[in-house]
Amino acid sequence: MFRRLFAIIIISIFFFLTTGIFSPPAEALVQIKVTDINYKECPIGVGEGSVTSGGSALPATCYLITGKTNNTSGKILYDADVFGRIYDANNEPVLQNRSRLGALEQVPIGMSEFELRISVPSNQPTPLQLKQFKATGFSSKVYPTF
Repeated sequence: MFRRLFAIIIISIFFFLTTGIFSPPAEALVQIKVTDINYKECPIGVGEGSVTSGGSALPATCYLITGKTNNTSGKILYDADVFGRIYDANNEPVLQNRSRLGALEQVPIGMSEFELRISVPSNQPTPLQLKQFKATGFSSKVYPTF
């Protein structure tokens, strides 16, 4: 009985110590401040097409969302998701039930500019209103690259 208890304790200690050695470090999610948000129509040929919803195609207008990120973490951030709310001229949401607008592969230390492409149904009146923008990134790559 004593040998069994001793063996269990030794094995438990072994697993406890090796878990700390072989497990990958946890990567913290880092907040990134987003400023100077603006938009413009895509250049000709970049965003031609339609938006598909419920099996029917609707004419779409392509826009480029531009802005600046301020990475104060002291290290390059990766796979940063950009979130924000976009409303049309009538204060109606442009992208229903969707606040994640895209991702930035890398966010360098300090201030940098970014650009995201979105497609908006053509029947939504402009000017667009851009609100509550923010981003979050990781200190190492998270998404697999193929």
